[in-house]
Amino acid sequence: MNTLLAWERRLAGAARPLFGSPAIRFLAYLGLCAAYLQGGLAKLADFPGALREMAHFGLSPAPVYAVLVIALELIASVMILTGRLRWLGAVALAFFTLAATGMALRFWELPIGQERFMAANSFFEHLGLAGGFLLVAWLDLKEHGGAGAER
Repeated sequence: MNTLLAWERRLAGAARPLFGSPAIRFLAYLGLCAAYLQGGLAKLADFPGALREMAHFGLSPAPVYAVLVIALELIASVMILTGRLRWLGAVALAFFTLAATGMALRFWELPIGQERFMAANSFFEHLGLAGGFLLVAWLDLKEHGGAGAER
């Protein structure tokens, strides 16, 4: 057991400089936010398509929901990437992801088969993404107390 702990300490010591670097942390935040940046910009570039997406999910009035979704995806992502109220942006995207996932990936309503399998996989991947955002919020509040200080 002591050998395993010593090995773990050496491995962590070697990994800490890389994974503790600001550049790697920023890339991790960017990876988490990538789908929301892409989604918000795509909806902004094709607003009629965004309206059709809102209507597809029964969100009415579609223009109001489209504007709110675009604003949430882009503003919360920028909050995370810049470190300004990072915890709040992360919580917002976590709850948005959970709500959108529950609305769009209702795999339990599909018949058993490939479509259900793919929807279930995507559903649980999105749960993981929401969990990642909650970890970002927890880490930000733990490290900075939610002070919103420049980072």
